[in-house]
Amino acid sequence: MTQQNLVFPARVLRGAGVINQLGAICAGLGQRALLIGGHQALQAVEAQVRAQLLAANVTLLAQEWFGGETSINQINRLAAMASELHAEVLIGVGGGKSLDTVKAVGAQIGVPVITLPTIAATCSAVTPLSIRYDDNGNFFDIFPLPQAPAAVIIDSELLAKAPARWLAAGLGDTLAKWYEFRAVSARHPAREGNALSSLAHSQICYDVIGEHGPAAYAAVLRGESSASLDQVLDAIFTWAGLTSLMSNGAHAAASHAIYEGFTFCDKTREFGHGLLVGFGNLCLLALENRTDEEVLDEMRLARDCGVPLTLSEIAALDESELALIVRESVHAPDMENMAEAVTEARLLAAIARIEGLAGRV
Repeated sequence: MTQQNLVFPARVLRGAGVINQLGAICAGLGQRALLIGGHQALQAVEAQVRAQLLAANVTLLAQEWFGGETSINQINRLAAMASELHAEVLIGVGGGKSLDTVKAVGAQIGVPVITLPTIAATCSAVTPLSIRYDDNGNFFDIFPLPQAPAAVIIDSELLAKAPARWLAAGLGDTLAKWYEFRAVSARHPAREGNALSSLAHSQICYDVIGEHGPAAYAAVLRGESSASLDQVLDAIFTWAGLTSLMSNGAHAAASHAIYEGFTFCDKTREFGHGLLVGFGNLCLLALENRTDEEVLDEMRLARDCGVPLTLSEIAALDESELALIVRESVHAPDMENMAEAVTEARLLAAIARIEGLAGRV
């Protein structure tokens, strides 16, 4: 008989103003809190976090920058700091890299973690894994964790105030759940419970974004929360997170492989995980030899969700830089999940096809 080990977050809150429950949640986990995040995220939420912890009689030991990369060195540094301070709970704020770093620190020292995303760019807030990089930002590995966050606080009012490009990143990354899982299933058909459940969740991700993604993106461009935003936040965090959890990470393919290739180029490394994955989605469709009509339909959805359709929207790349990205993409582990072997020539042809179709969107 096969075994399974599914690790879920203990509690997920989503809605306008749910940050106001942080103090009570934190008090139930520990009395000594360490706040870790990105510079902008810390600036955005520090006052609210301090007020919440003060009201709940929780000591805020310190606030600390996560270090800029989810690297082993930064994880070890923060783990040592948290241990020296005798932290009983960690609060991670920011985007994917900062949250992945804090989750890894919590797992390393056995301390519960609360995640408070300030951008809706990935499902990192809920997953028991960290995508690790080297200190220069090059992709290193996907590292499974023995624990998921003890609580996830998804405040739609807070997220509506973030730059719209980060919601676009979340939409691109979440659309990948369907595109990639469908591609993986062509090679490894989903026949058993977990795989079937993950495939179903990935379909929900696509359906929700197809219906609500453009309206949610338009609302955030205006700095407004909306019912459509609530729907896509559930897709980005909850449904996408369940896709990852139920598949045990075995659902990624060309979209993420292409993102991993982009991390090896200085010009594209910091553009945004989900935005690069979103462009990778389109290349994946081309690699699958889907019809122009289908690809154009998906490109229109991507455009309406703020996802780039061309390389020029990402960076001005010369031939050697594009060759580096393509080479690293082809050799990324996720590319092995495609039904047919992907060569550098095939990937270059797929990119060229998407570039050519972009003028018709």
